[in-house]
Amino acid sequence: MLNITLLYFEGCPHWREAFGLVQEVCKEKGIPESQIRLVEVRNEDEASRYGFLGSPSIQINGTDIEKSRINDRPLFGCRIYRDNRNAGVPSRAMITDAIEEIMKK
Repeated sequence: MLNITLLYFEGCPHWREAFGLVQEVCKEKGIPESQIRLVEVRNEDEASRYGFLGSPSIQINGTDIEKSRINDRPLFGCRIYRDNRNAGVPSRAMITDAIEEIMKK
């Protein structure tokens, strides 16, 4: 079973778009929406507790989908995904690849 968590902070301009992408990919893969959880991160302490790398962050089974950033320090702020686009939301391909990798295990 996959545990997909989208972490965000209130006021983030990108979390809804990222959430929509996660929902679309999950639907395509036959993953029930009940396996997606939204978590609002409210402060730096919570950012540390959740391993939050900025808003929005997507974790699958507790691991961030952007593998190159797994060892980054937690950040209570906006996030830029570094997947050839430098955008505030991950690409559909990044989400799909992360889900497929976990599903193979």
